[in-house]
Amino acid sequence: MPDPTVQRRDRRPGRSELRLDAVAALVVPLLEVRAPDGGPALVVDLGGGTGALSVELALRGHDVVVVDPSPDALAALDRRAREAGVGDRVSGHQGDARALPTLCRGPVDLLLCHDVLELVDDPAATLAEVAAAMRPGAVLSLLTAQRSGAVALRAAMGRVEEALAVLTDAHGRSGPDDLLQRRLDVAATAALLDGAGLDVVAVTGVPVLADLVPEAALDSSPRGRDALRRLEAAAAGSLELRGLASHLHWHAVRR
Repeated sequence: MPDPTVQRRDRRPGRSELRLDAVAALVVPLLEVRAPDGGPALVVDLGGGTGALSVELALRGHDVVVVDPSPDALAALDRRAREAGVGDRVSGHQGDARALPTLCRGPVDLLLCHDVLELVDDPAATLAEVAAAMRPGAVLSLLTAQRSGAVALRAAMGRVEEALAVLTDAHGRSGPDDLLQRRLDVAATAALLDGAGLDVVAVTGVPVLADLVPEAALDSSPRGRDALRRLEAAAAGSLELRGLASHLHWHAVRR
């Protein structure tokens, strides 16, 4: 599996912090999950890289297994976890979804799969591996790059030919130099989840409008940046605006 930590060309400079905050706001409520016996949950962060979310989960008392193909990212994860005082709760392993059966001490209670399906050779097989590692009723947090959002962003930036390529390409790619193997739409992702035995609870755009706002407006003042955060929070649940989102967050559970 290619390295999920590679910088995406889809993202505009200065947007990563806002996007991470938006994802965290969706994931944090899922952290209240507990193991069936009431103890700490077993969490897997597939493609978790340097542990931006994994350490937060560990700080909340969960045991976290991070699976990622990049040894450099895993080294950074180890440093981050030790500096946060949760080195005993976070373990990093080099590999991909196929390694899950040998890495987990038991059925997983919460599994994060962010920015992974766009990079793997077979997303259906990856989701099948993910579901197999989860106990019935366990929660999946899935983040996927959305085709329509990529089209809107490129059009807004004046990259019209790229927008057309993403819209018309069978896999939603902008061309041979695209870092992603695919971009998914709502129907395709829902079908993949259903095929893996996962039921969708909620779908949310992340971010919905932030990537379309001119950089000058973002940099103008702290007040402007705060307004953008509030705009994103208000737009996140809008079904009408969801098609503009660069990514979609899927909250699903295993049947």
